[in-house]
Amino acid sequence: MQIRTFLTEYLPVLVKGILMGICDIIPGVSGGTVAFITGIYGRLIAGIANISPNIIIDLIRWDLPSFRSKLEQMDIVFLIVLACGIGSAFLLASRVMLWLLHEYPVQTNGFFFGLILVSSVLLFAPLPRRYPGSFIFLIIGIVLGLGIVMLNPSSLGHSYPILFLTGFIALCAMILPGISGAYITLIMNQYEYLLNAIKTLSLPDIGAYLIGGVLGILTFTRLLKYLLKYYHDLIVAILTGLMLGSSKLLFDRATETTPIGIDLMVSVILGILVVGLFQYIQTYMNKRSLEKL
Repeated sequence: MQIRTFLTEYLPVLVKGILMGICDIIPGVSGGTVAFITGIYGRLIAGIANISPNIIIDLIRWDLPSFRSKLEQMDIVFLIVLACGIGSAFLLASRVMLWLLHEYPVQTNGFFFGLILVSSVLLFAPLPRRYPGSFIFLIIGIVLGLGIVMLNPSSLGHSYPILFLTGFIALCAMILPGISGAYITLIMNQYEYLLNAIKTLSLPDIGAYLIGGVLGILTFTRLLKYLLKYYHDLIVAILTGLMLGSSKLLFDRATETTPIGIDLMVSVILGILVVGLFQYIQTYMNKRSLEKL
């Protein structure tokens, strides 16, 4: 492949990966939404779906034709370039996010709270028309979310098993509609710790998280796909409630040292507007796609 051809095809993928990474590091904003808006969501899902452990067996057997064939099915160059973009964004955005959390905790947590609040509403809004029992499972999810907050996630610590478990859950969450993997790390009280691990390139901590995530995607994804196929509205209703209930954690952090004021209110509104903008763009892109059919 010529350098010019490579740059023409994959430089935009790198840029899209950077945009995905910036959004993935913000609780309440899904990098998958960016992938959809930028037109690479289908290619990303197809590449991930073709990842198979059998490729390791081919390598051990030195079956190079089969090995190359599986790499092509995985769209390996695309996935690597995209991962480089996401990783680069993580390295840059982690420093910014840590600075914001340290210098402007009220505004930052308020912004996150607004993101989660409106994301939950948008996620749940279509359900009652299709599934009358959705409100029951929404309440169950809210109770579960409040229970998580009451259990005090800060007591979990930051051991390798906890980081592994966080990665397992968070990266699985990326395939769920409207759920942010970064928000899962926040609920598990690993968000700031992992941001600092990325900033300082603490490879053992990052490795424990990523190993958990990779195993989660390879093992648990099929179950999640099955549940979403046959119990979609029920699962989404519970997840929406979980997001709403656990968002109390963000509100508590925002008001921990400062009473509710104009700064918090403006930050929450800004978070709502950001998700609203993403939703508008996604709806517009959907309409464009339907018009081309």
